[in-house]
Amino acid sequence: MDGQWAGAGGPGRWWRYGPPWARRGEDGEPRVPRLPWPSTLLITAFVLLASNFAAHAQEGERAALDPFARALLLVASGLLLWRGRRPVAVVFGTAAAVAVYLGAGYPYGPVFVPVAVACFAAVVAGHRRAAWWAVGALWAVHVLVAQWLYRWLPPAGDDRASLTQEFVLATWIVVIVAVSELARTRREQWARERAERAQASRRRADEERLRIARELHDVLAHSLSVINVQAGVGLALLDSDPEQARTALTTIKSASKEALGDVRQVLDTLRTPGDAPRTPAPGLDRMPELVEQAARAGLTVRVEGAPPRLAPGADLAAFRIVQEALTNVVRHSGSRYARVCLEDAGQSLRLRIDDDGPATGAEAGGSGNGLAGMRERAAALGGTIEAGPRPDGGFRVLAVLPLTGKVGEDQ
Repeated sequence: MDGQWAGAGGPGRWWRYGPPWARRGEDGEPRVPRLPWPSTLLITAFVLLASNFAAHAQEGERAALDPFARALLLVASGLLLWRGRRPVAVVFGTAAAVAVYLGAGYPYGPVFVPVAVACFAAVVAGHRRAAWWAVGALWAVHVLVAQWLYRWLPPAGDDRASLTQEFVLATWIVVIVAVSELARTRREQWARERAERAQASRRRADEERLRIARELHDVLAHSLSVINVQAGVGLALLDSDPEQARTALTTIKSASKEALGDVRQVLDTLRTPGDAPRTPAPGLDRMPELVEQAARAGLTVRVEGAPPRLAPGADLAAFRIVQEALTNVVRHSGSRYARVCLEDAGQSLRLRIDDDGPATGAEAGGSGNGLAGMRERAAALGGTIEAGPRPDGGFRVLAVLPLTGKVGEDQ
C-alpha cells in the first residue's frame, strides 16, 4: 500500500483525496478498518515509559505508580486498538480509565494521550457529540477532584490545583477538539470529492455509451437502407432485367463494404481509446459520396451551398445529420428527389434537407432512433433540430449548428 500511495502522487495526493484507509471499496461501501496494532503498541509503550519519567519528576507530590496505575494506563492505551470499529465506546472507556487514574492521585503526564487519540478518532468517524461529552466529563471530573475532592483522595496532604493549571488543561482540550473537527471536515470534503468523481465517471461512461450507440446507428442505418432498397430492386428484376439486377447487387456490395469500414473505424476507437483513429472522421467534404450513395438507392439529391470548414466534431455531426436525413427519405418518403441546402449564417450553420413526399409508411427495418440521434448530436454542440411535415407537402429537417468551433477561427 505504501508503494501505491507514493506512486499515486505522495503527500499532495494524500491531502487531496484522503488517506488510503479512509477510502471506499469497489462497491462504494466504507472498508472495515483493520485493527491498528502498530500505532496502539507504540502509544502504549510511550505512555508506560513516559509515565515512569513523569512519576520520578513528581515524586513526593503525587502517588507513586503501582500495579493498579500501570493497569489503568494499559487499559486506556489498549482500548485504542478498537478506535476504528467502536469509537464511541473507546472514547468513553479511555476517559473513564484516565478519570480513575487522576482520582487516585497518580502523576500527571502522557496519560492524556490515549484520550486525545480516542477523541480524534471519534470526531473523525462522525461521533462528535460523544467525543465532546467524554472529554467534557473528564475535564469536569478533574476540576471536581482538583478543587474539592482532593481533601479525601490520595495523595495525602495534597493542595488545591491552581486556576492556571485548570486553564492549561482546558486549553489543551479545546486544541484537541479543534484539530479533530478540522480532520472531520477534511474527511467529509474527501467523501464529497469521491462522490463527485464517481458521478462524473458515470456521466462520462453514459455519454460515451450514447455516442457509440448513435455513431453505430448512423453508420449502419444509411448503408443498410441502401442495401434493403437495392435488394428489393434486385429481387424484382432478377428475371425480367438481369443487367439491372446485377447493378443492384453491385450497389449492395459497395454499400456493405463501406458499412464494414465505418464499423471497423468505430470499433478501433473502442479498442484503443487513447489513440488517434486510423482514418479521419467523415465530414461535409464527403457530401459527393452521400449524393452518389443516394443515387444508387434511386434518390436524386441536389446540394445547394458550399460547406464551411468546421472543427472535426461539428463536421462529423453535420455529416451524420445529412446522412440520416437522406436515409429517412429513402426509407419513408415516396419522393425520389431531395434537396440539401447548406447556409453559413455567420454564427451558425443551417442545414436544410427537403423532400416532396408523400410518406410511404415503410419502415425498412428502421429502429425509429434517427431523429433522436440527430437531436442529440445537435444538442451536444449547442444547436437545434426541427423536423416535420412542410405546409406544402413533403418533409423538412432543419438543423442549426453553432460555428464557434470553425477551423478558420482557430488558426
